[in-house]
Amino acid sequence: MNTLIAVAIAPFGVGDELAAEIAEVIRVIKESGLPYRMNSMFTEIEGEWDEVMKVVKDASFVLAQKGLRTEVVLKADVRPGFINTMTTKVDKVNKILGEENEQSPKS
Repeated sequence: MNTLIAVAIAPFGVGDELAAEIAEVIRVIKESGLPYRMNSMFTEIEGEWDEVMKVVKDASFVLAQKGLRTEVVLKADVRPGFINTMTTKVDKVNKILGEENEQSPKS
């Protein structure tokens, strides 16, 4: 069943700059082959439930196996019968905003 998740995986207690550890997490996600999109606070991953959850586990454990306390924040959207929700959700909102801009009076 198609699942879109937003996940933040980060170590605790290793200082203020986490880019190197986050890069390790993203490398695992990237190597999974599942569609993903990273932003400054979360990474979205889309695929079948079991595949997505395996990636979350693997990406979390890459830090934990180094002895780092690891925090995982996850939000999931399970939508039977839908695919490509990572992009289509955003496309729908942008379409509405574009239509509103076309209808607004020009000054």
